[in-house]
Amino acid sequence: MAKHRVYTTSFASVYPLYVTKAEKKGRTKAEVDQIIGWLTGYSAKALETQIRKKTDFETFFAKAPKPNPSRDLIKGVVCGVRVEEVEEPIMREIRYLDKLIDELAKGKAMEKILRKE
Repeated sequence: MAKHRVYTTSFASVYPLYVTKAEKKGRTKAEVDQIIGWLTGYSAKALETQIRKKTDFETFFAKAPKPNPSRDLIKGVVCGVRVEEVEEPIMREIRYLDKLIDELAKGKAMEKILRKE
């Protein structure tokens, strides 16, 4: 099975796009970082290290310190794809993150984004 090109894309190259998307809607980089930390378990310092190292998406998610067990509560459509139906594990993780950033940009409360309700 051929790997998707996105796996070899560095997380660092996409991260600024997440931040820009959030900031355009009045949200903050700190909120983006909080979402990433919630999803993966990366601390702020560890996230910074991954960005500096230009870690690819596959490695970023494969080495996530503590993937949140509540991430399977993330449901919905991103880029025309229902996230809960994505079978390939790394691609599902990428879609989870995309969905959470979309929810942030749409003004959803952090408690709901982080599935604390």
